[in-house]
Amino acid sequence: MTDQTLADLGWTAHFADQLSEDELLYCHPVRVMAVHRGKIAVSGAESQGFVSPYIAGAQPGDDHPTVGDWLLVDNRTQEATRVLRRMNLFKRRSPADPRKDQMIAANVDTVFIVASCNQDFSIARLERYLVLAREVDVHPVIVLTKADLTETPEEFAAAARAIEPGLLVETVDGRDRTDVKRLAAWCGSGKTVAFLGSSGVGKSTLVNALRGSDSIGTQAVRAKDGTGRHTTTVREMHRLDDGGWLLDLPGMRELQLSEAATGLAEVFDDITLLAQECRFADCSHGVEPGCAIQAAIAAGSLAPDRFDRWRKLNAEENGAASRLTKRRTR
Repeated sequence: MTDQTLADLGWTAHFADQLSEDELLYCHPVRVMAVHRGKIAVSGAESQGFVSPYIAGAQPGDDHPTVGDWLLVDNRTQEATRVLRRMNLFKRRSPADPRKDQMIAANVDTVFIVASCNQDFSIARLERYLVLAREVDVHPVIVLTKADLTETPEEFAAAARAIEPGLLVETVDGRDRTDVKRLAAWCGSGKTVAFLGSSGVGKSTLVNALRGSDSIGTQAVRAKDGTGRHTTTVREMHRLDDGGWLLDLPGMRELQLSEAATGLAEVFDDITLLAQECRFADCSHGVEPGCAIQAAIAAGSLAPDRFDRWRKLNAEENGAASRLTKRRTR
């Protein structure tokens, strides 16, 4: 597509205000549409192509471009000169090196957290993705797929809605393009939606339905455990007929949190508020006297499994924050 404008790609005043008059003379902005090994695909006003992922003059430790980023490209050399300041950034701990973070996607307006109405449905996994979304201040929508494969899809939806008040949950049959069209409300012109979810939950099927295309490969789910193989291997943006963009990301079943204290506090605000009522400020919420959380569990107003999930995520986040502090000190 070469007749697009910057606004079609998601350009806003947030990015325009970062350009100096000098940069406007010798550079032009492009958006990262896909990340490949050794190169990135970019699109700009009436142009598209590939550039190197390495920023000219970048210092060690500088951010490399990720899908959804906006770059400035030198008109003469066609090399990227810098990454524009992001609205938000999804990241995780790198599987290859737990001491480092891996960037996932940038400049997202809405995140569709995708789960399936089968035995692979997991409240703990939904909470983990919600913490990530809240931490980077991106609007989340829970999308439950494979509603046609169960007689009780509303039970799955009710369990998801119970995670936090006001949480938006949509239940769809990913193969029914008319049904999936209800998600188009978040996919208007220039808007960017990211898909997060485990392998086999139907993300690629949803993308195909929203695009009106079968160009993205899908694989059958194993009947034994309801899970599937990865069908997305490249992080890339897909254009929708309504003008929006979808980021279909590789499944991240073992997503680990990094610097997510704010997200945890928002998703588990009931526990956060209870903890403030404990008698001791350093309460571990175990056997200490005056623990408001244990009192709530005993009274039946807080489910023990929800507390256990919070405690696990909180310990993970604290560990990540401690490692980050040590790295910065070194």
